Amino acid sequence: MPEISKEEMEKLLAKYKTKLEVNLSPGDEEVQKIGTIRSRAYTEFKEEYLPKHMGYYEKLCNQAEKLLHAKPDPKKIKLMKKSIETCHLNVTPSGVFSLSLLAPIIIIVFGAAISFILTGGGIFFPIFFFIIGISIMGPLGNWPKFLADQWRMQASNQMVLSIFYVVTYMRHTSNLELAIDFAAEHLMPPLSLDFKRIIWNIETEKYPSIKESLDAYLDTWREYNMEFIEAMHLVEGSLLESDETARVAMLDKSLDVILQETYEKMLHYAHNLKSPITMLHMLGIILPILGLVILPLVVSFMEGVAWYHLAALYNVLLPAGVYYLGKQILAKRPSGYGNVDLSKNPELKKFRNVIIKVGGQEIQINPLYISIVIAVTFLFIAFLPLIIHIINPGWDIVMLRDGSIVTIGSGTYTHEEAKFYFIGYQMSVKPEKGFIGPFGLGASLLSVFLPLSVGASFGFYHKTRTKNVLKIRTATKKLEAEFASALFQLGNRLGDGYPAEIAFAKVADTIPDTISGQFFALVSHNIQQLGMSVEQAIFDEEAGAIKQYPSDMIETSMKVLVESAKKGPLVAAQALINVSRYIKEMHAVDERLKDLMADTISSMKSQISFLTPAISGIVIGITSMVTTILGKLGGQLQKLQTEGAAAQATAGVGLTQLFGDGMPTFYFQIIVGFYVVQIVYILTILTNGIENGVDPLNEEYLLGKNMYHSTILYCIIALVVMFLFNQIAGNIIGGGIGG
Repeated sequence: MPEISKEEMEKLLAKYKTKLEVNLSPGDEEVQKIGTIRSRAYTEFKEEYLPKHMGYYEKLCNQAEKLLHAKPDPKKIKLMKKSIETCHLNVTPSGVFSLSLLAPIIIIVFGAAISFILTGGGIFFPIFFFIIGISIMGPLGNWPKFLADQWRMQASNQMVLSIFYVVTYMRHTSNLELAIDFAAEHLMPPLSLDFKRIIWNIETEKYPSIKESLDAYLDTWREYNMEFIEAMHLVEGSLLESDETARVAMLDKSLDVILQETYEKMLHYAHNLKSPITMLHMLGIILPILGLVILPLVVSFMEGVAWYHLAALYNVLLPAGVYYLGKQILAKRPSGYGNVDLSKNPELKKFRNVIIKVGGQEIQINPLYISIVIAVTFLFIAFLPLIIHIINPGWDIVMLRDGSIVTIGSGTYTHEEAKFYFIGYQMSVKPEKGFIGPFGLGASLLSVFLPLSVGASFGFYHKTRTKNVLKIRTATKKLEAEFASALFQLGNRLGDGYPAEIAFAKVADTIPDTISGQFFALVSHNIQQLGMSVEQAIFDEEAGAIKQYPSDMIETSMKVLVESAKKGPLVAAQALINVSRYIKEMHAVDERLKDLMADTISSMKSQISFLTPAISGIVIGITSMVTTILGKLGGQLQKLQTEGAAAQATAGVGLTQLFGDGMPTFYFQIIVGFYVVQIVYILTILTNGIENGVDPLNEEYLLGKNMYHSTILYCIIALVVMFLFNQIAGNIIGGGIGG
């Protein structure tokens, strides 16, 4: 069994010496203070990394418990406590249940009251808020389970890496507590928080040993990730092996187990994914978009249906339903491969800004300010027809039947020879409502700037923030892909008897044109030119090579090198060769997982990039044409009513009431355009989650890219189709209101 280094021994001795002093010196305030600081480490770490929305949820639950203090079903309490503990929430089952009752009541009562004040009556919004209140009662009661599922998905995405870190450390130092601590330092939240809690539970004497604390934690994964438990049990079993070869073989087996079973679980997930994705696509995208075709007729022939009713359906209920279904699909995703952490890059903040070089100096501009300017400008253009109508009612720009363009003065509204109006307000079939609109073709075309303001500003912000950072991560991932071979060469050089200081230079000379070669060359430069030790050359806060390549995997490999080199070059050589093999195996499994997901991901990407924007744009064009035709028929029938005989007038009144006012394409396009932006947003999150697990950087980049391109594509198609179809409608029926 390998010996524990002097530094590790001192670390353990200092830790347990502090614990003994705390227990044996209850009257010494200074000693007790030190112990309190040590046991507070997990709590502070939790406060730093726990998502903010979970903190808000805790406050709401605790406040609801004070106001209502309702007791849940005793059968559910145990499951709720398990979920609460999994995601580290400071709430009680009573608080969760109280919030699930109190929040719907508040939504129903206040929603109905506000809707009555704003709309002056009607039953649509009271029913709407009642349905929302009843619908969220179940999800709120199960919210800890939902958070726990999300937590497990994020944690399980790091489990292969966690076993890699533990095994890598224990190959040269057979100490489970130090290995868990080592993994906690290198993992990202949330799994790092779980690992720190394992150590914290020993510090606070909840469990007497690392094994009992670890086993208690593993038990929470028994229903969800057995391969992780099996791998950890093999790691624990290696502690009991007196033969070094058998001990190392058991550690190797633990990583093989989690890699193989992860692949098998992902295989089943990929096979079972087709049905829910198809259902999501049909219910959330295809059917709602096809339903848009008949909505103009519904609005025209059903009295009382207004644009805000459709907005409540298409911009609130449908996106919420699609998002919920998508999250349910993601919650079942097995563990995958970890992501590169860029938080340690010293230049990260700089790369998230817009950088303008002026006179040899760099000016950094927060992309948020530019995004706000884009959004406000496009919103002003979109609402220009409404602004003009408010400032100067009745003024308009009109295209006549002969193709000439004229303006009409304030208070005029209509022109006998008009083919198309720019703004297009018309008298309602109910005279008490006055003039309504805008129905004009110009207003319809300008309305596309509203979804464009959201998509373009949102897309610019996220794309700008992540574009340069993603380049760094791409280079780091390329380095990781090459690093296995480079480590193997470095291990061979160490195995030949070269000290690490010389081995780095020799490998750098062998692979000079690769990123790995540049990394090793930088280490060699720090050693030879700056007189640093190997550890300083890699990890120095100012000039360390690892700062330029922020990868936990590379950092781990180099720490293994530094630690194992203390026990001789042959031990270091064997350690690096094994790390090289592990990296290659994990990369191979990751590539196989991506191959399994390829068909589903390809289908979803085509929906985001082309199908959804194209279908929606065409539907808007058809809707615009139908609205134009109905509007012109209504206008001609009103003309018959005022000019025709009594019989004609009677017929005209009946038909005019039959057609109703209709909905301006201006409002209808805004509803649909915003729905397209929402669906692209949701599908992007879902696609990234299925393909990469939890990867915030890539998610933000894809959001920026997809929101930008898909929204622009939708706007272009909607503009072209609306213009062409309105031309067709204008030629079919001459005169009247153009919309």
